[in-house]
Amino acid sequence: MEDVRDYYKAAVPMASAGKRATELRELPQDLAKQCEVIQGVLVHRDMAPWLYDLKLTEQQRDDAHIRPIELMLKRIHELDDRPLTIARDPAHRMPTVCRHFTLMLTAILREHGVPARSRCGFGAYFNAGKFEDHWVCEYWNAQQSRWVLVDAQLDAIQRKALNLKFDPLEVPRDAFIIAGDAWQQCRAGRADASRFGLSHINMAGLWFIAGNVIRDFAALNRMEALPWDVWGMMEMGDEALTAERKALLDKVAALTMAGDDAFPEIRKLYESDERLRMPPVVYNVLRNAPESIAS
Repeated sequence: MEDVRDYYKAAVPMASAGKRATELRELPQDLAKQCEVIQGVLVHRDMAPWLYDLKLTEQQRDDAHIRPIELMLKRIHELDDRPLTIARDPAHRMPTVCRHFTLMLTAILREHGVPARSRCGFGAYFNAGKFEDHWVCEYWNAQQSRWVLVDAQLDAIQRKALNLKFDPLEVPRDAFIIAGDAWQQCRAGRADASRFGLSHINMAGLWFIAGNVIRDFAALNRMEALPWDVWGMMEMGDEALTAERKALLDKVAALTMAGDDAFPEIRKLYESDERLRMPPVVYNVLRNAPESIAS
């Protein structure tokens, strides 16, 4: 079995920059500067109107359906072909969501030889009393010998608007709740599942958390889905969570929270269970259509 940190250094498959890998390797090694680069080329499509005074067309918003980092970089340069280190004005940034900020930082860190992975879960810092669907990057801090959460999306504008009380380069684990943690809390009665989801569209519940548990599990296997990609046993409504499915999700959630010792079992279960493994074609809920994950 491959060493866990070597596994998260490899830039495959969704986070592979391909022909553009050199471009990422030439970026600054400083984590804060890497995040600034990302913030200068991406804009969160749902925050664009109220934080960046940017009205996006549906065609522009469609850029958020791009999955691999190589295609993201291609699109970034189609919008503005200057080096990544030159911050674009918001109108010339690629409209995306949290998952893309996270994937880009994950890809950059891996190209710099730093173990990194995307984590799917819920942010407690967007809407008081709610845990909003969100992604952040988790990287291995060699000096401190521990995994650290980083939110690459939170630029100065967002930090001010959210009145943030922590450093985005080290997100507290009670501010970003990994999906498996949310599942365990709700299953044990320590948290209310109705508070986890997307409050602006009134979508929440244990079934929503279950979907993110599976997406986080896939991301731990270096398959970073879009937040609206579904496959396997992802279904809307808590009634879809049979006793058998809950038992499997209990196991998956525990593995995602168990630490590096669980890595061999994470890999084994992912490869052996097609209900969990991200297939070559997923269902894009927003487009109401099947799509190749290579697109």
